[in-house]
Amino acid sequence: GNVIHLFERECSIQRRHQKIIEETPSPALTSELRGKMGAVAVKVASAANYYSTGTVEFLLNQSGEFYFLEMNTRLQVEHPITEMVTGLDLVAEQIRIAAGEEISSGARKAKQSGHAIECRIYAEDAENNFFPSTGEILLYEEPSGPGIRVDSGIKRGSEIGIEYDPILSKAIAHADDREKSRLKMIDALERYTILGVKTPIHYLIEILKSEEFRSGQTHTSMIDESPAPVGCNSGEMALAVAAASVAIEAGMGRVSFLTGQSDEDELETPWDILRDWRMGEAV
Repeated sequence: GNVIHLFERECSIQRRHQKIIEETPSPALTSELRGKMGAVAVKVASAANYYSTGTVEFLLNQSGEFYFLEMNTRLQVEHPITEMVTGLDLVAEQIRIAAGEEISSGARKAKQSGHAIECRIYAEDAENNFFPSTGEILLYEEPSGPGIRVDSGIKRGSEIGIEYDPILSKAIAHADDREKSRLKMIDALERYTILGVKTPIHYLIEILKSEEFRSGQTHTSMIDESPAPVGCNSGEMALAVAAASVAIEAGMGRVSFLTGQSDEDELETPWDILRDWRMGEAV
């Protein structure tokens, strides 16, 4: 009989009805509207006699009216941002309830602290209608630092095929306010390196820098109305990063080149030998 809510998550930025950026608190909600929406979520769970962690989804219109959409009887992909602003471990809370224990006192007293943003990193080409990308992860380096969290299931050498959902990881940034969180996320994405498959990391950065996002004027048709910006060629960017990485690794003696030298028997640039090579291996 004990049902609580842990506030809201704003998930309007989507492509093909699939969320790609989420944040909390929502810039679209007032304290009053947040209270009303939370109360309805509690009623929904109570009416269903539901226990465990669940997510109630609503649609909000420009007039501030909201409508019930669905209830997911599980954690959502974006649950880390709730954890970041509340300080709770939602998986631990879920296990606690499943074991027949009461909701923790921390969950009962939870408050929103700061602002958190999550970006989903998919294996897909943002410049080609988000077409899936497959291949081997040749280089993988996650960003880190205060307020930065990355949940992933990949590493260098992982094979990305077509059998599973294309999501590779989730990057989360938490800071004192929305603007600081936005800037921290941009910095984190700029330091996030994934080579071998295409990802929309650069496109996500462009969205975070857009005036629509900065002002909080996001909506579910935003991606359809704002195609990938001209010049956002992640393939060319990946090649440039690869060349720079080869140069750095070669200088540190950590690249093993599997083919011969150039026609002039002189290795002038990484491009002269960038055919078959492996990152992170001793010569």
